[in-house]
Amino acid sequence: MFKDLDPILHSQLRLAVMSLLISVKEAEFTFLKDKTNATAGNLSVQIQKLKEAGYIDVIKQFKDNYPQTICKITSIGIKAFEEYVKNLQAYLTQK
Repeated sequence: MFKDLDPILHSQLRLAVMSLLISVKEAEFTFLKDKTNATAGNLSVQIQKLKEAGYIDVIKQFKDNYPQTICKITSIGIKAFEEYVKNLQAYLTQK
């Protein structure tokens, strides 16, 4: 009756990152850090888990001689997020 919720997305910080990326498609690490109020270390670990799952791509580059990390949601990530939301809604609408 109830479907399993994706354990990758069922983490508050990873879900927050995916929610932000769903709306903006790509974002700098500093933007994600500011919006989630996460520490840099914790955010880095959670971004790595999302990357390993194939939900986001991570691009590391330099901008004006400063390192820049950009996270982009993938088509797999969009599908996983939509499925997660659909399954969560099923929990909320059960009678």
